[in-house]
Amino acid sequence: MKLVSWNVNGLRACVTKGFYDYFKETEADIFCLQETKLQEGQITMELGEEYAQFWNYAVKKGYSGTAVFTRIKPLSVHYGIEENSEPEGRVITLEFDGFYLVNVYTPNAKRDLTRLDYRMEWEDRFRSYLQQLDSLKPVVVCGDLNVAHQEIDLKHPKPNLGNSGFTLEERGKMTELLDGGFLDSFRHFYPDRADIYSWWSYMPKVRERNVGWRIDYFLVSNRLEPQLIDAQIDCHIMGSDHCPVLLTMDHL
Repeated sequence: MKLVSWNVNGLRACVTKGFYDYFKETEADIFCLQETKLQEGQITMELGEEYAQFWNYAVKKGYSGTAVFTRIKPLSVHYGIEENSEPEGRVITLEFDGFYLVNVYTPNAKRDLTRLDYRMEWEDRFRSYLQQLDSLKPVVVCGDLNVAHQEIDLKHPKPNLGNSGFTLEERGKMTELLDGGFLDSFRHFYPDRADIYSWWSYMPKVRERNVGWRIDYFLVSNRLEPQLIDAQIDCHIMGSDHCPVLLTMDHL
């Protein structure tokens, strides 16, 4: 079973930059998107009848938003965390026979950290939600988590310490989540692999010089470890300031 996650930073723009070619090439069973920046009816995705499409749109136009395309039929679909809604369109949960899939676009603390307090509160609610699901059946979490967890996860850790996405607070919440029963699938397979990132600034020459951050993840319940086959980051795929991340695992 192949799963893909990609922050497309505007789906309408991404489809003009090779999205469909990559989608067809991967032949994913489940394909998750973040930051679609869409309202209902603004795009029609021609993915074939085998894929069911699930969308969570932000109330604010041109902002946030998530989607899941799946050829495995879910038992149920839930939008948001506690309530079955999400004004910023950040979370979609699909329940399958053997696991829950949670597609998430974690709030950014903002450059001036004005949203850090909200981010901390959101992280606690999200972790509690995942642990509640995990008590019922295993969980696969994917998406843009907006944090580089360790120094190996960004090119220049020292000057970025304390910046949005690399504050001690944000990194600590990731540690709490992992300590609460989850593993980082990429680091599970490649604990020491450096210079592999999933996001690059749009500033000139940044991507060419690979000055990036790894902030997109597949996390899984610890008990799914025996089912994991591989985790990859398709750094060469353009079309967004993020690149896709992949997880291959046994069918559950």
